[in-house]
Amino acid sequence: MRLRAEPPDVQVVGYRARVDEHAALLLAEDGSVTTERLDPGTELSYTLGERHCAGAVDGEQHFRCDNDPAPCCPEHTDIWPCARCTGDCNKPLETCDEEHAVYLAAFAPDVVKVGVTRSWRLETRLREQGADRAAHLQTVADGRIARQVEADIAVELGDRVRVPTKIAGFDQSVDTDWWASLCERYDPLTTYDFEYGLDLSDRPMAETLATGTVRGTKGRVAVLANNGSVYAVDLRQLVGYELTDGGTDRDLQSSLGAFR
Repeated sequence: MRLRAEPPDVQVVGYRARVDEHAALLLAEDGSVTTERLDPGTELSYTLGERHCAGAVDGEQHFRCDNDPAPCCPEHTDIWPCARCTGDCNKPLETCDEEHAVYLAAFAPDVVKVGVTRSWRLETRLREQGADRAAHLQTVADGRIARQVEADIAVELGDRVRVPTKIAGFDQSVDTDWWASLCERYDPLTTYDFEYGLDLSDRPMAETLATGTVRGTKGRVAVLANNGSVYAVDLRQLVGYELTDGGTDRDLQSSLGAFR
């Protein structure tokens, strides 16, 4: 563990996607956690400093860790036993016995994944991922059955979509013919159509920064306008960074819209 000779700066220790509440960065300073709201129009003006483990958060209390791995060191990384489960487990968590939903989440223009979640969290989970369209396929008795169904469908459709793939479609709409064909094949119980209000004419550039005007958020990605360009920031990639006031002065790649 590293030793520090100076008081710590503010550190990004987490984030919150916009679902029922506003999207936000969770910032820690002197053991306390506050939120930096990411509402449209919010001005961010931070420079990124050192990055190290985000430590642990308990409500509004932060427990600092100076270990190098970020966003979290092994000591502060929770291993979710359901992450790669295919339904051949002994249901290790209490939540495994709850009713689950099997769903499809679609991202513009034509990317889809299958997933599962507890039924009462379905719409929340879809918004957390930034899905453009979604389909509730089945409701099943518990998590083990849900994972078995998911594993079967994943053979064809997959069960993961990387953040860069999602960002690549931020300026596009879902292919309606493709989506209609999927829904016809899987005959969902319910479908969803989400709007995030980004209104982008060009694809934003993927960057890691905390300077600019918030255009909006989609899942765990914030869209920032900076110097005539538009950037997509994966909030998870900010976790662990120490922040100082004042915008970044490093060179950033310009988006296509900056030249129009």
